[in-house]
Amino acid sequence: MATFELYRRSTIGMCLTETLDEMVSTGVLSPDHAIQVLVQFDKSMTDALETQVKSKVSIKGHLHTYRFCDNVWTFILQDAVFKSEECQETVNRVKIVACDSKLLTQ
Repeated sequence: MATFELYRRSTIGMCLTETLDEMVSTGVLSPDHAIQVLVQFDKSMTDALETQVKSKVSIKGHLHTYRFCDNVWTFILQDAVFKSEECQETVNRVKIVACDSKLLTQ
């Protein structure tokens, strides 16, 4: 299964990367093992979002910027309103990165 490295820039991904870097620099973990952990993290995040998340959210806002490069869409919205069945939240500025899930199964 192919994966994207999108989730490494999330909060949990950044914390994992920092921890792995520290473990490599102190000699607790080899660089090859750290890379294997990151690849597994990518696969696990993709699988978890595909199989375990059932919520649906609608998003409305002012489209500030959009870009399509290497089969990845990037949208920057201003004054975005996220609505789900339970709640509604307004965000001043949000960046959304999206890719075609069909590319993950090739």
